[in-house]
Amino acid sequence: MASAAEQLAANLSYSTFSKATDLKKRLWFTLLALIVYRIGTYIPIPGINPEALARAFDTQGQGVLGLLNVFAGGAVERFAIFALGIMPYISASIIMQLMTSVVPTLEALKKEGEQGRKVINQYTRYGTVILGTAQAFGIASGLQASEGMVLNPGWFWMLSTVITLVGGTMFLMWLGEQITARGVGNGISLIIFAGIVAALPGAIAQLLDQGAQGAISTLTMLGVLVSILALIALIVFVERAQRRLLIQYPKRQTANSMAQGDSSHLPLKLNTAGVIPPIFASSLLLLPATITGFSGTGDPDGIMATINALLGRGQPGYLIFYGSMIVFFAFFYTAIVFNPTETADNLKQHGGFIPGIRPGEKTAQYIDYVLTRVSVLGALYLVFVCLLPEMFLSNLGISAFLGGTSMLIIVSVTLDMVSQVQSHLFAQQYEGLIKKSSLRGGKGPRGGNSPRALKRK
Repeated sequence: MASAAEQLAANLSYSTFSKATDLKKRLWFTLLALIVYRIGTYIPIPGINPEALARAFDTQGQGVLGLLNVFAGGAVERFAIFALGIMPYISASIIMQLMTSVVPTLEALKKEGEQGRKVINQYTRYGTVILGTAQAFGIASGLQASEGMVLNPGWFWMLSTVITLVGGTMFLMWLGEQITARGVGNGISLIIFAGIVAALPGAIAQLLDQGAQGAISTLTMLGVLVSILALIALIVFVERAQRRLLIQYPKRQTANSMAQGDSSHLPLKLNTAGVIPPIFASSLLLLPATITGFSGTGDPDGIMATINALLGRGQPGYLIFYGSMIVFFAFFYTAIVFNPTETADNLKQHGGFIPGIRPGEKTAQYIDYVLTRVSVLGALYLVFVCLLPEMFLSNLGISAFLGGTSMLIIVSVTLDMVSQVQSHLFAQQYEGLIKKSSLRGGKGPRGGNSPRALKRK
């Protein structure tokens, strides 16, 4: 089966793309929105000593702050207005999704359709403001407590910093929603994707510079580059992998004859949750440790310094917490997006069944059994991709932008975007075929308005 990229390449032509006016508008809107986001990552918050900030980030940037910097597109090391990134919104989304599975009122809202989803989204925005304010206040307090970090410390600076950081997060949340509605792809994922892609050239240049200076050997540098390419190939292969369940439809009696039974398949992706588990796990990893990188530097024997050491890149605490959260969200998000009981009921209503399995509850149990086994493989794959490269790259002092989490986000978002572009092009071609058939039916050689028909009249 050809991938979305292969089908797009086979069907793409200049004439086809030039006629897709709606797709071009969406692509331009997406590009301009991402440019606005990248500009915001270079606008620093006033009152910070850039030299002291650079020194603090050099010493603590390999830990959780380095991961936060990856998802913020480099805005943390510059302490820009988008330094919080989109992570408070993702954390609020996690909390709301967990609560919809526990609180009956929210579960009822979820089942109400579009209106219920609007209410839940509004609650998520309120949660984003609360979490963003807490994180921004923690960051501002930690920076002000560090000697020489803030030029003019005081409540006015703290208040302005908190408002600026929370405002930047809310703007990114709105921008992501606009990209999803008026652009191409998922807006939140594209914002994270744009930040990582923009920093990749600098990360590769840093790797080459380390090799030139002798910090790492040439063989090690080449091994890292080859490993990254192999990792990308593995991600593409697994993201396309499916477990297909055969679906059989019985013969149907029509008005004049007996219609032959048909067969289809129910595709279950190996990684049903996609890139969501690493993003959610990173968000929870950053939530309790946002300020430890700065406030833990003052007292080397303090609790903050201990937490910061445990959550450093490649450390056991970091690996255990990150891996556990990835496994949890891989199963949790799969359970949210795929309901075996609902799928079995839909198959039963349309007369479909899995050969050898009784329709209804038995089918739901079988689908759940297969989905669970597939999800185990998907979760192990995510843990392998996200953690194994970190163990080696952190020991070599290589940028987190070249880690497995970054590569997974880049490849997954690219595949999703290519698939959506392909869908838009197919829709454009389908609309063109409908218009041509309508014109032929009304004005063609056999239509009532053709010259031959008018002559007969």
